[in-house]
Formats: sequence, C-alpha cells, structure tokens
Amino acid sequence: SSMISQRQDTLIQKDSMQVAATDTAFINRELSLTRAFITRAETDQGAINTSNMYYVVPRKRMDPMAIADSVLNGKNDSAFAADKTYGAMKQQLAVYYNAAKNGGWEPIVSGVGLKKGSKSAAVTSLKKRLAMTNDYPASDTSAVFTDSLVTAIKDVQQRNGLAATGNVNDSLISALNIPASERLQQILVNMNRMKWMPYQNTGNRIEVNLPSQMLYAWEGNTRTLEMPVIIGDEGSGTLSFSGEISQVVFNPAWNIPESIVKKEIMPAMKKDPAYLKKHNMEVVGHNDSIPVIRQLPGKDNPLGKVKFLFPNSFDIYLHDTPDKSVFEKKNRALSHGCIRVADAEKLAAYILRDQKEWTPEKINAAMNGNQEQVVAVNNQPVQINYFSAWVDASGKIHFRKDINGRDKKIFARLFISPDSTEGVAALPKPGRSGNTRSKA
Repeated sequence: SSMISQRQDTLIQKDSMQVAATDTAFINRELSLTRAFITRAETDQGAINTSNMYYVVPRKRMDPMAIADSVLNGKNDSAFAADKTYGAMKQQLAVYYNAAKNGGWEPIVSGVGLKKGSKSAAVTSLKKRLAMTNDYPASDTSAVFTDSLVTAIKDVQQRNGLAATGNVNDSLISALNIPASERLQQILVNMNRMKWMPYQNTGNRIEVNLPSQMLYAWEGNTRTLEMPVIIGDEGSGTLSFSGEISQVVFNPAWNIPESIVKKEIMPAMKKDPAYLKKHNMEVVGHNDSIPVIRQLPGKDNPLGKVKFLFPNSFDIYLHDTPDKSVFEKKNRALSHGCIRVADAEKLAAYILRDQKEWTPEKINAAMNGNQEQVVAVNNQPVQINYFSAWVDASGKIHFRKDINGRDKKIFARLFISPDSTEGVAALPKPGRSGNTRSKA
C-alpha cells in the first residue's frame, strides 16, 4: 500500500492528463482511484455522497450557466444552508449569474488617472460598472468623483489584492473588466473546492491561502495573526491539504530535495569542485548515482532560523528565510514548493503559546543559536488552501489571480461555452450534510 500511495502522490504532483491509451499502469491507478471515490461516496454520505458525486466530478464538461442555475435553484441545496460561508458564496454567485445572464458589462476603456474631484463621463461609466456587482449604489450616476466613490474603489481594490489608493489605475480597470461569465466560473470552481477541504470553525488553526499569499492564525472566529507568505511557483506547485504542525525546528539543516540536487547542485559541483564547502553543504549518502546533500544551519541556509513541520506526502512545510526583501515583491510565487513566512519568530511564538517554558526570550535565543533544536508541538491544525475567490465576514467577495494556473486547468475540464454543441450531462442536484468546509 505504501508503494501505491507513493505512485498516487507522484500522479497528483504531476497532474497531467496527457496519457497514452496503452498506459496500463495509469489506467489501473485511475480505476483504483475511481473505485475509492465511489466507495467513499456510498459509505460517507456526508460532504461527498451518492446524490452529488457527479456534481463534484462531472461526467462531461458542462455549461457553467446551467451549473450555476442548478446550484442557485436546486431544492436539495438546503443541506448547505448551515454553512454560512457557502451560503454567502451562493449569494455572490447569484450576483454574477444575473449579470452574465443579462449580457455582462461593457469593458471600461478609459478612466486611468481619475481621482477624487474628477468630473467626466468616465466617472459615470465607472459608477454603473460598480453598481452591477453591488459595489456602489445604483442611484448615483453623476459624473463627479465623490468621497463615496473613493471609499468604494478602495474597498474593491483591497478585495482584489490591489493597493487601496482610491484612484483609478490600470490594475483596477483590468480587474473590473474580467467578464461576468469568467467570474461566475471562478466562483463555481471555488465553491466546489469548499466541499473538499475540511473546515474547522472552532479552536485554533493556521490557514495559508495560496492565491492571496497570506497566512492567518485563528482562535474560533477571531483572526489573531496574519502575515505574507512566499509560495511555490507554477513549476513546483504547492498543493492543498490539511494536517497538524508537529514540530518547530530552530536552526534547521536543509535536506535538499533530489530534484534540486539534480537540476541545480550537481551541475554547480561540476563547474566548481569546492561548491559544497563554499555553501556549507555536505554529502550524507547516495541514492544510486545521486548524492544525498544537506545544507548545515547558518546565515545562508534558505530555511532561515526556524521551520515548521507537518506530516504530508509532498514534503511541504513552513519556514523562515534569510532574504526578507523577497516579501516586497508583488508576486511572491518564488519558492521551490515550500512556504516561506514573513515573520517566523512571531509564528513560532503563536504555535508555542501554550508551552509556557517557550517565552519570547527563549524563542529568540533558540533562533539565534548555532545548534539545531527540535520542539514537539501538540494539536496545531494547519490548512493549505487554494481559494482564488472567497467571502469575508461581511459577506463581500474577494478575488485573486490564479497564481498557479489551477483555475484555468479546471475551467477547461469542467466547462463548455453556452453556445457549444457538446452534449451536456444531466446535472444531479447538489446536497451535503454534516461537515462544514473551508474558507480562505
């Protein structure tokens, strides 16, 4: 079973559907996974069950408008009513569904440079566009850029991950010009993700949302900590999953992944025989012809002064970084697959808050020592999420760019255009009971 698990993990990480029809190994794994999925649906009857399994994994690509209509009007959808987050997303789906059904909105072609006090027809066009998504009162269509419009624009910018200037710029117009039909698909995909991710709405938890590149710590419904993170780039593709942080490791050595050894370190060793010594690295074994290499603790170690481990099949964890300047970049998808945090010392204090002997002074001393030190952690849930659309506590929707291209791939697999001649499968009405699901 361990070998099968490793093969499935590899399949998930590669996530490619370009498979030869004669690839019996892939076909057998696919059939095995399908059987496991159906078995879960038949036995669990919770979030994924026999009444909604084809909605979660459609048999054919479907018209997104038809899917949205089913979600909004399906009688069995009452099973979702207890989940306030899902319900709020459903309300936002209705807004974008109605906009798309009525033809969407005309692209904004002018307006860059508008700010408080401006007066032009472009201001009226901007107000009308914002009104279509309930971001500005429809009753105001004047040509004057008012204080109310400044407030509305700042709110929209903040909810799209943009600098909240209150002025009109290219990035704001680009976000507003994304068609209603595309936003509708984005909302549908993220509502689907909510069904798959277990969500804990009590106690403490740490959530990392990859598209927003942020980490949040929660105590019940109260956010107690937040900080930027740097996530895996498109090639590394940090994955979504949940687990528990089990260890805090101060001054960690870095066991360098084999892929990096092959692609980066071995070529560098050929060019410079002293490469390992110069970079505080050592060979600790061999895997066939590939050396097993680790980098010792030190100022140049990419893990920084502390890492946070949670068991998973993909060797992904949170860690510090010696180069803080990278957090100033707008797009922080820079790492090899693990997740770098902006304030590792503050995160360590949060995770060890119930272990009274770990005072802020002791944590600081451990981080600035020269010895690797492992501290066991009990009961610290962590979730790595990929939500490019979500609702906040006030029910307003947030959007982020599809930073790892996951939405784009799912769009292609789930949706057809409304005018397509492709057959559309009958859509079972969605339904779920029991567990609530994750929010970003």
